[in-house]
Amino acid sequence: MLPSALDHVQEIAGACRRALAVFLDYDGTLSAIASRPEQAVLSDSVRAVLRALATKLPVAILSGRDLEDVRRRVGIDAIVYAGSHGFDIAGPHGLRRQIATEFLPDLDTAEKELHESLHGISGAQLERKRFSIAAHYRNVNENDVPTLTKAFEAVAARHPELRRVDGKKVHELLPNAHWDKGKAVLWLLQTLDLESRSGGIRPIYIGDDRTDEHAFRVLEQRGVAILVSEQSQRTAASYSLRDPGEVERFLRALAACLT
Repeated sequence: MLPSALDHVQEIAGACRRALAVFLDYDGTLSAIASRPEQAVLSDSVRAVLRALATKLPVAILSGRDLEDVRRRVGIDAIVYAGSHGFDIAGPHGLRRQIATEFLPDLDTAEKELHESLHGISGAQLERKRFSIAAHYRNVNENDVPTLTKAFEAVAARHPELRRVDGKKVHELLPNAHWDKGKAVLWLLQTLDLESRSGGIRPIYIGDDRTDEHAFRVLEQRGVAILVSEQSQRTAASYSLRDPGEVERFLRALAACLT
């Protein structure tokens, strides 16, 4: 089991003297996983600590959610947001980047096919974001999950220009481009001129899902990766937190350390 980040706040923060940047996932990290995506609400207490951190250091949220969705749920202008697993980025001072817009017609076609293929599977929820399509099966009867997966795989096989990603109770199609959350973190570090600062900046990434592993790996030599999970699993992260409640406690401790 990885050591708890709560027990190593000062070590992670470089004895509270290092310049830091914090990158966070949303679902399962800042907010508990909900039975339906629209029910994952950010608490006022987490929003308050994010707002406090954003006055001290760069903060970015990288989510599988649509950019406008996650930005609306968090509602802090000083934060950078990356939606659709990093394919759609926006932030203060006109920061903006969209990756793989040429794949949008392919996503439109695949979305129509998935609507037809998954129609009639009780509990299935198809969620279209600008740069991805997610088929949620958290509320699908366990006996029907193989049927949903087989239907999803059939559509994915017809679209090699799209990439399949599996998360927690969700199958997803994204542009088959050389881009992910890890590439998005590296781009933000460069674009925000964070790595060139005196003494360098230590990026901290906190996430709970498979797509966060891309970010964990790029930070192995340059920052700190923290996995949010109650169970031991293979990961490139160096520390862990059990759940969003512990994430909030860690962020509060980090903010206090920097005061």
